[in-house]
Amino acid sequence: MKVLVTGATGFIGRRIVSRLSEAGFDIRIASRLPQRVAGEDDAVALPAADAPQEAFLTLMRDVTHVVHCAALNNDRSAGAADLRAVNVTLTGQLAQAAATRIDGRFVYLSSIRAVVGARFSGTIDEATPPAPQCAYGRSKREGEIAMLEAFATAGRAGATALRLAPVYGEGMKGNLRGLMRLAATGLPLPTAALTAVRSLVSHDAVAGAVTHLLSRPTAPLPTYVLGDASPVAVSEIVTAFRRGYGRPARLLPVPAWPFRMLTTLSGRRAAWQALVATQVCDSSLLASEGWEREADTLGRLEELARQRSRSPLP
Repeated sequence: MKVLVTGATGFIGRRIVSRLSEAGFDIRIASRLPQRVAGEDDAVALPAADAPQEAFLTLMRDVTHVVHCAALNNDRSAGAADLRAVNVTLTGQLAQAAATRIDGRFVYLSSIRAVVGARFSGTIDEATPPAPQCAYGRSKREGEIAMLEAFATAGRAGATALRLAPVYGEGMKGNLRGLMRLAATGLPLPTAALTAVRSLVSHDAVAGAVTHLLSRPTAPLPTYVLGDASPVAVSEIVTAFRRGYGRPARLLPVPAWPFRMLTTLSGRRAAWQALVATQVCDSSLLASEGWEREADTLGRLEELARQRSRSPLP
């Protein structure tokens, strides 16, 4: 069986391609720059969002499944129009072509930002009502809708969105990379600013979820929330990174109110609320269907920092 993977050169896409290849799937990579995909015989150009539908139909030749990783991420340099073009229009075009040409699954990598904002505190599962709070989150939610509508219109099952907790692994970016950089400094940090509990998910576990969904005979449900087996406190994340770097934790028992007051006076109260928000992803649904969750989040984070200590962050 052949799997079309978009965004295959990205942080998560690379791991998915590797895992699917190990499982015996043939891979077709759709990339904006296919000539840069070394060692892949079947690498083709990914059409732009405004390309004619025929271009997307051509991608589906001899394909059984589609894994759609290509996206604009939560990057402040990306405007709402760009986010919508890539995360909504492109997703819809691919899903429409897949719904009419393939017999298998369409797996879309979404985000918990399609459901909740950064300041939300609570548990997130498949029943959580979507209420995205940023342009990125809205674009991912609209991408989910476009995909599911394309398959519903074609009278097809098999499309699913994986709502990911923050993803960690070699090559990670975003807030987790920032925390790793902070941990590398060895500066003393106040525990009051690090009390939030968060679900994370390893890129290996995401790749495992995709492989699991493509390998089993039954059709997936429309959405799944993905997170590791247990959430971890932000203070534990920093401590794990510092263990990997061979540094002491250096967490100081300082109360929260000075930081809360400072952020309020400086007009950054929203940033403080996002920092202290607890977000737990209940991933028990897919786990009940046979997906194996990562059980040692802190050990994996420690190992990431240990690897980085041998090749420092640029």
